[in-house]
Amino acid sequence: MKKLIRLTINGEEMEVAVAPNLTLTDLLRYELGLTGTKKGCDLGDCGACTVIMDGKAVNSCLVLAVQADGKSITTIEGVETGKGLHPLQQAFIDHGSIQCGFCTPGMILSAKSLLEKNPHPNEAEVRRALSGNLCRCTGYQKIVEAILDVGRAR
Repeated sequence: MKKLIRLTINGEEMEVAVAPNLTLTDLLRYELGLTGTKKGCDLGDCGACTVIMDGKAVNSCLVLAVQADGKSITTIEGVETGKGLHPLQQAFIDHGSIQCGFCTPGMILSAKSLLEKNPHPNEAEVRRALSGNLCRCTGYQKIVEAILDVGRAR
């Protein structure tokens, strides 16, 4: 039996009827069409499914949709500003941090969550914040440099 939940996704309030075992990843990707949230390991190990829930980066594959009831969710589709790309998105492009791109949405959302709490992180803090996100292309150095540049520009 489905349960009706209310949540805000990328600033838009909505009500959705969800099965009790539906993950937040599957709700976002397959029922709401927000395919920027990637489905990787489905075990919380790779971070490809990272979204921001009430200001905190979470693995959406480990969150049931019913647990998001009343929460505010930001996906990669909600990161872009009214002026264009978010500074993190632009920095990833400028630094060549996007290789295959599979991990990029999760990386950007983990970085965004970090920078909202710590606007000027050092390299160790950036690496710690990204420790739950795997880059299959091993482009970590360029990713870290992009995030540090955004922090320095603030």
